[in-house]
Amino acid sequence: MAVMAVARLAMVSMDCADPAPLAAFWAELLDGTVIASTDTVWVTQAGSIMISAMQVPGFTPATYPDGEVPKQIHLDLAVSDLEAAEAEALRLGATRSDHQPAPDEWRIMLDPAGHPFCLTANIPFDPS
Repeated sequence: MAVMAVARLAMVSMDCADPAPLAAFWAELLDGTVIASTDTVWVTQAGSIMISAMQVPGFTPATYPDGEVPKQIHLDLAVSDLEAAEAEALRLGATRSDHQPAPDEWRIMLDPAGHPFCLTANIPFDPS
């Protein structure tokens, strides 16, 4: 028996100190567009999903993988070329995490607000 979905993933919200550069980073990395902004929230549309960057007073970036502040969120991004994707993420303002347990398969990166995300060619990449 087929089960109909009750919902679809529409938006992921990320806390940060400054929403403008975080939204711009995700828009460029995912070939999206910043579609809305206020003083405290910026929203990026990338395909069928939206990512909101939400300003939180006293925001503290994650101390991933160890430390007192947990990672809070983690996105896995499918890419066709791991080296090229890492280079582009770095150009856009990401940093490479010192923690790289399987760098031939997954690159752990940190976005400009310090949220970890992975780039991988292990998940099929279909840009359509």
